Amino acid sequence: MRLNSEGIRRDELAFTLRNRYKVQSARRIDACLLCRRPHVNEAALCDVCYSTLEGEELELATCWLRGTAP
Repeated sequence: MRLNSEGIRRDELAFTLRNRYKVQSARRIDACLLCRRPHVNEAALCDVCYSTLEGEELELATCWLRGTAP
């Protein structure tokens, strides 16, 4: 579910999580990369979108949460 069509497509998430500038920009404006909801974590994802991650996306987001950006 997207609240705002400016969010990235899900198939672009892994690529975007490797881009420090895009993640930091989304964190700065407090808007989820995928759905644009507020209250994002260090990976610039809201709790709802973060809970749907698996595989490579989850590994990349976990790196951000540990403070070791990919």
